[in-house]
Amino acid sequence: MRVAALLLFALTFSAFAAPAEPPSYRLDDYQAPVPATLNGQPALDVARAKALWEGGALFLDVLPHAPRPKGLAPEILFVDKPHVSIKGAIWLPEVGRGELSAQTDTYFRQSLSALTAGDVSRKIVVFCKRDCWMSWNAARRAQAYGYRNILWFSEGVEGWRDAGLPMETIKPYGS
Repeated sequence: MRVAALLLFALTFSAFAAPAEPPSYRLDDYQAPVPATLNGQPALDVARAKALWEGGALFLDVLPHAPRPKGLAPEILFVDKPHVSIKGAIWLPEVGRGELSAQTDTYFRQSLSALTAGDVSRKIVVFCKRDCWMSWNAARRAQAYGYRNILWFSEGVEGWRDAGLPMETIKPYGS
């Protein structure tokens, strides 16, 4: 009986374990369970993210724009709903996709350079939603660009909101 209970516990625990880090960027199914780490570094919890926020780290929200509704006639104006994020965060939409267009890649590189004044050691916290691979991709990509102090907040805006921390409506960077 004891062996059966241990086996059941092990199977249950493995079903809820975070997936392993993939060797490259996630290309689809972005809203799914994420790894517990980014390049071996544990994701931030809310308390650590809050301490970094209070310490002046740069917070980057990488949630994409809402897609235009299917079937909406081209002559109908589509306006994104307001984007509520962590207070003081900078919104860089679309930079967390697995594959970036040359234009989006340039936007991400130039935005990071401008926001950090070229300081590749600046503390940068990357997030979007909870269980969102786009934040993992964007954080990994920023590391590949040479930024050395990239921190990943996998709980994202929902974790922040659930903790009752300050939020505000923001617009995309450069708009």
